[in-house]
Amino acid sequence: MKKMLLVLAVLLVGLQASAQKWTKEKANAWYSKVAWGAGADFLPATAINQLEMWQKETFDPATINRDLGYAAGIGMTYMRVYLHHLAWEIDKEGFKDRMKQYLAIADKHKIKTIFVFFDDCWNDTYKAGTQPAPKPGIHNSGWVQDPGVVTVDHALLEAYVKDVLTTFKSDKRILLWDLYNEPGNSKHGNNSMPLLQKVFSWGWAVRPDQPLSVGVWKLSLKELSQYQLDNSDVITYHDYQNDKKHFAFIDSVLVPRGLPMICTEYMARTNDSRFETILPELKKRKIIAVNWGLVAGKSNTIYAWNTPIKDGSEPPVWFHDIFRQDGTPYKPAETALIKSLTAVK
Repeated sequence: MKKMLLVLAVLLVGLQASAQKWTKEKANAWYSKVAWGAGADFLPATAINQLEMWQKETFDPATINRDLGYAAGIGMTYMRVYLHHLAWEIDKEGFKDRMKQYLAIADKHKIKTIFVFFDDCWNDTYKAGTQPAPKPGIHNSGWVQDPGVVTVDHALLEAYVKDVLTTFKSDKRILLWDLYNEPGNSKHGNNSMPLLQKVFSWGWAVRPDQPLSVGVWKLSLKELSQYQLDNSDVITYHDYQNDKKHFAFIDSVLVPRGLPMICTEYMARTNDSRFETILPELKKRKIIAVNWGLVAGKSNTIYAWNTPIKDGSEPPVWFHDIFRQDGTPYKPAETALIKSLTAVK
């Protein structure tokens, strides 16, 4: 009897989930009204991580405006921006006000935003207040996970997600909610499944006007990837492979699902993931293309993931990022290509 009740409970949860997820028809109808565009994963050059971006003491609208201006100048119309629950926890109303300030700046530049809630990448501990200085030559030396290994009551995380989603649930300046970046990364594996499941349920409880998604990034994490694909309104994905492998992956795994696709991370030059080989095909397929990195800064993402340069000198080939802080393109041929594809005169 107990076993039967358990099976019924699981089935009920599945039915509730399917009732909350957008239908394929709704997802494709939504995407048919969305303009193709290019964009970047965005952190102002003066911030080392999500906390430095969003805390009151270091929120920097002047740099945000400058850097988004560089993006708008090459026709970029989408930015993917990470949040952090701790910045909300210590200053809930101030945090949401700063989100509104950011959105106003982005909207001025005709840029829509993909906001990210949780993240399993890089440093697994963090604290509020002054953030560490960059470690010379080390990629994302100060980026922090959310919630990582820090003990955080899921009731607090639920309140955070629901508060932010409820506040911005009808905001047309927001393209999409990315609920969880790369669940299972940093050796978390299936330990990330409970939070992944919960954040979808919290999103469904609010059911914003914008779609909910969690990007597929590593198919060897089978249970996580399957859950992400089965429950996202539209498909988002990351791919840092060369063009042949990139498009073979989406053709074999993602296209058969018949849902809109948005690439929320790509472009790592020394991995042979490049604008010139991937962006034109993404446009041809009407897959919104969001590369990692805009302006070189405290994140140190001009350096490759596992190839530090201890003296902090500039690498011969930048891994990510497009502009220097004075607005000069790292590679003018790339910005010319982006402008040609986004139809900037």
